[in-house]
Amino acid sequence: MTSTADTLRYQSGFGNEHATEAVPGALPQGRNSPQRAPFDLYPELISGTAFTAPRHENRRTWMYRRQPSVVAGRYQPYAQPLWTTGGDRETALAPEPMRWHPIPFEPGAETDFVDGMRTLAANGDADAQCGVGSLVYLATKSMDRRAFVNADGELLVVPQQGRLVITTELGVLDVKPGEIAVLPRGLAFKVAVPDGPSRGYVCENYGAQFRLPELGPIGSNGLANARDFLAPVAAYEDSNAPYELVKKFGGRFWRAPAKGTPFNVVAWHGNLTPVKYDTVNFMTIGSISFDHPDPSIFTVLTSPSDTPGTANCDFVIFPPRWLVMEDTFRPPWYHRNLMSEFMGLVYGEYDAKPGGFKPGGASLHNAMVPHGPDEEAFEKASTVDLKPQKLDNTLAFMFESRYRFIPTAFALNTAPLDTGYADCWAGLKDQFSKP
Repeated sequence: MTSTADTLRYQSGFGNEHATEAVPGALPQGRNSPQRAPFDLYPELISGTAFTAPRHENRRTWMYRRQPSVVAGRYQPYAQPLWTTGGDRETALAPEPMRWHPIPFEPGAETDFVDGMRTLAANGDADAQCGVGSLVYLATKSMDRRAFVNADGELLVVPQQGRLVITTELGVLDVKPGEIAVLPRGLAFKVAVPDGPSRGYVCENYGAQFRLPELGPIGSNGLANARDFLAPVAAYEDSNAPYELVKKFGGRFWRAPAKGTPFNVVAWHGNLTPVKYDTVNFMTIGSISFDHPDPSIFTVLTSPSDTPGTANCDFVIFPPRWLVMEDTFRPPWYHRNLMSEFMGLVYGEYDAKPGGFKPGGASLHNAMVPHGPDEEAFEKASTVDLKPQKLDNTLAFMFESRYRFIPTAFALNTAPLDTGYADCWAGLKDQFSKP
């Protein structure tokens, strides 16, 4: 990448208007599309919302590039059968909790971020612009002269093993486990894996764009702060070597040759940007008396649905935190929810499942499916001497959706499904002691 600044410098703010140029003077002043742009660059607009969206919700970015993105060959079908879109309603799914062990790397297999993607569960429909997919990626090699564009949804990337260097049209993000990245729908990118074999989770969001949740009674401070989301500075590849473009469109994959790099944006301004966020900056809030509030207090980002207060998808994290509640069962209680929960573990131990839930694994608790602490966690939390306790070296998360998640054929037949998951509650006895 060529830039007048370090390409790994960032601009602060989620949804903020940013302006950046890799060559001084490349960014037009006062006009978005002058008759002749500086240095004979091509103006190009990418809109992430409808033109008439309310001003506070409107997302778009103007790019000034060496060649426009229309310069590409004809698209041909491309096979990626394990990255599926939406839920298959014909799947007969019992109303039971599900869990998967970490998906292992295949010996000798060489897959990049795109080919290494596997959908575990999904709901909704990309064309109807609702619902999400929950995926795991297994990448053993970097994307070199290859770029990917997802026209079906934005991607929320949660690395679990190995750092990702994500080159986008607007600049470069370096994302390590413990951090996340949000990549807008329609923006070209490629992923390098400098640490070797890399694994992580992805939420493919077909619905409304992720945004910061409203804080309500919490007030003006708390949870994730906009300034801690970092957008890249402008950077471009100074090369005309050919590329392969892979595009996901309508649930299918396509490929086309390009004579040059899609990463040729010399300057840009706008508020539709890729961003990264370090979860250590999340201001965790909890009870300082008794009981604990609903897990919505752990929401980092939300994708609203058409029903106020009910999300297309909430991205929720459970980071290191202090527990100080008195006379309280401190792990999550046993519960049945309207919202469906797809859960992953980045590192450490999850306090409600101290033995069975491993980093890189996943669990699924659909709407109204009972779940909660396993027998070991219940016994310990019911009898321990309650003192201030620090849950440390842990990071779990949820993709939580109002729609039922439907596991894929890969998840049911190939992925390491934990068929004995329900046994973790088998020892919970009727211990009612009559007065």
